Amino acid sequence: MGIDLPLIWAVIILFGIMMYVVMDGFDLGIGILFPFLPAKEDRDVLMNTVAPVWDGNETWLVLGGAGLLAAFPLAYAVILSAFYLPLTLMLIGLVFRGVAFEFRFKARAGRRRWWDHAFIGGSVTAAFFQGVTLGAFLNGMPVADGNYAGGPFDWISAFSLFTGVALVAAYALLGATWLVMKTEGRLQMRMRSLARPLAWLMLAVIIAISIWTPLAHEAIAKRWFSFPNLLWFAPVPTLVALVTWRLLRDLGGDGHASPFVLTLVLLFLGYTGLGISLWPNVIPPDISIWQAAGPPQSLGFALVGALLIIPVILMYTAWSYWVFRGKVRHGDGYH
Repeated sequence: MGIDLPLIWAVIILFGIMMYVVMDGFDLGIGILFPFLPAKEDRDVLMNTVAPVWDGNETWLVLGGAGLLAAFPLAYAVILSAFYLPLTLMLIGLVFRGVAFEFRFKARAGRRRWWDHAFIGGSVTAAFFQGVTLGAFLNGMPVADGNYAGGPFDWISAFSLFTGVALVAAYALLGATWLVMKTEGRLQMRMRSLARPLAWLMLAVIIAISIWTPLAHEAIAKRWFSFPNLLWFAPVPTLVALVTWRLLRDLGGDGHASPFVLTLVLLFLGYTGLGISLWPNVIPPDISIWQAAGPPQSLGFALVGALLIIPVILMYTAWSYWVFRGKVRHGDGYH
């Protein structure tokens, strides 16, 4: 039996996307939370919690995109053709967020608010259009003769707009629990009070998407609610309920790192549910990873590079987080 290269590449890309959602999600969440903390000193603390690591987090987005091009060129061509507009708007948001991050610390007091607005707008825009792209991807894309056969605005739908708002809420929760872990005192208590309604909102979003997707897609409903799949997949919603209960409990107590870890678990469970709904299709509704895969020689050659670079990325990421571990206080900074 030979090595299943498309399967290995699918796992690598899914891992890269999950790492991006986790690591860039909480610093996008910080930008989303900025309007709730108007004081300059509080905003300085928020930005300093991610100042040493935020730009490295986006490495995983590059890895996911490059891996998709190398391993599944058909999927790369179709997905980019279908989602040029939302992906371009997402990148514009990331650019504004990145520029604002660097210039805010250097701006005069009278101009700093403009960079604050750019940071908020870039963070919300990037998060929203990531969610819109996800929702449109779940809805599927028409393909004819290996090319995208839809229109330039087919990505706009009630479901995709809902997932856009949902991802903004998810990133806000991730940012709030990150700040519970990284701050203390009055600011930490403020983050706890913001995180509790966001946790309820996150649960409501997961329930809504879990109901909406099978109602809209018969294949997904059949996968989740047919036997014996129903027995195998039942732990996912059960775990979501248990993790949310524990998250709310820890936010009301004195947990510091646990709310952030539990939010990561909650996101992973949601990601797992989406994976179960789509697997093994890389272009929904019916083009699998094996149908969209590139030549075996290309997959094997690219895999060698991926297996060399991914451990390096993991090591320097872990090292940077270890070096800048601990609380960030008013007056601290790395700029």
